[in-house]
Amino acid sequence: METTEFPCNILNNLKLARFEFTLAAGEDLRLPLYLCSTLRGGFGTAFKRVVCALKDRSCHECILKEKCVYSYVFETPPPANTTVMRKYESSPHPFVIEPPQESHQGYNTGDTITFNLILVGKAIDYLPYFIYTFEEFGRIGIGKGRGSFELQDVSCEGKSIYNSKGKILHSVEPSTLNLKSEIVNLNTHDPQSLTLNFLTPCRVIYNGYLTKDLEFHILVRNLLRRIALLSYFHCNCDTSQIDFRGIIEQAEQIKVESYDRATLRWYDWERYSARQDTRMKMGGFVGKITFEGDIEPFMPLIRAGEVLHVGKGTSFGLGRYGIMA
Repeated sequence: METTEFPCNILNNLKLARFEFTLAAGEDLRLPLYLCSTLRGGFGTAFKRVVCALKDRSCHECILKEKCVYSYVFETPPPANTTVMRKYESSPHPFVIEPPQESHQGYNTGDTITFNLILVGKAIDYLPYFIYTFEEFGRIGIGKGRGSFELQDVSCEGKSIYNSKGKILHSVEPSTLNLKSEIVNLNTHDPQSLTLNFLTPCRVIYNGYLTKDLEFHILVRNLLRRIALLSYFHCNCDTSQIDFRGIIEQAEQIKVESYDRATLRWYDWERYSARQDTRMKMGGFVGKITFEGDIEPFMPLIRAGEVLHVGKGTSFGLGRYGIMA
């Protein structure tokens, strides 16, 4: 079968920036073990409080939705004159909150919590809103006890761009992650074998259903959809040149090494949605799986997914995986 190359100019135009946020507990805190859900939920509530002009209305009913920062970040309606991807009512959120590498439930006064915030495309310009929202979130409080915290520092590539002492956002242009350059330097993997370690619950959809039986083409379908939507809605990138069918057909030739050796397992958990006033099941699979075949053409896409995550609930840090050496 003729090899279909993933168009790397799509990846070049997919601009990303990773920021490290450090919070300091203002009092003793007792938090859920999976902290990312609490951070994302509290952040969403605080963001609406900070920027929304008509707080008692949904974004779909609001006449300001096409100019509103909250609507853009959490709903991202397609442009009225769009000629592609018209079947999507909204796009993936242009941000990912990655959970702390070490997370526990008890934090004493003064203890710090560090996590990453990845912003995509136009959302990078809205970094001040994210910073101010986490300041407000700290005053509102986190967890069941509404314990306070302080946004202590925000850095990008090791350089502090905001801290609690000066409360000044330095006008430093954040560097964007050039995915293609990172991919070119990734020469240590076996081109005929790929092992992925899913670190947070991954919720991938195939034929309208969540699946745990992760065929390679299912992973590729989900990655293609996510990359294309982020590129189109948030980076003004033309996605019409992507040969979706050709890439998927090629991906179907890649096989799972052995399901018996794969360690994928289902991990169930729930979160409470204050906006919908209900508990939501957010389970997904975690663990390792190895694929065999002509992996090399897919590495740009796999590497992009390692940064951006895959599947549903990525803004909660779900769908995070690492490429195993």
